[in-house]
Amino acid sequence: MSIQIKELAFVFHPVADIPRARQFYEGLLGLKTGVQVEFAPGQWWIEYDIAGQALAISNGMPGAKPSAALTLEVADLDAALATVKAAGTTIAFDVMEFPPCRMFAIKDPDGNQVGLHQRKSAP
Repeated sequence: MSIQIKELAFVFHPVADIPRARQFYEGLLGLKTGVQVEFAPGQWWIEYDIAGQALAISNGMPGAKPSAALTLEVADLDAALATVKAAGTTIAFDVMEFPPCRMFAIKDPDGNQVGLHQRKSAP
């Protein structure tokens, strides 16, 4: 018998510096905050609502390594690439072409990979 998965609960990225991470996720990517909890002095859990899903960041896991590969669908991949280059964001890998899509990835300030993805129009 297998486990029955209902839905994605959240994607988590460990971060070292909450203000720097918020500038990246809110300022550059334009994500809107949902849950924000200071669960210990100076230690935060922040969730971003993304189309009914959640990305969580927290600085409350000292020594945690960058993890997971969040990929976000964008309306215009070329415009997104220009925006992140103008912001001086680290590119993890440049635009790659696949039959159904195009994508590239960037790094957040803590080294977590964030993919930006655009589906190609149906023929």
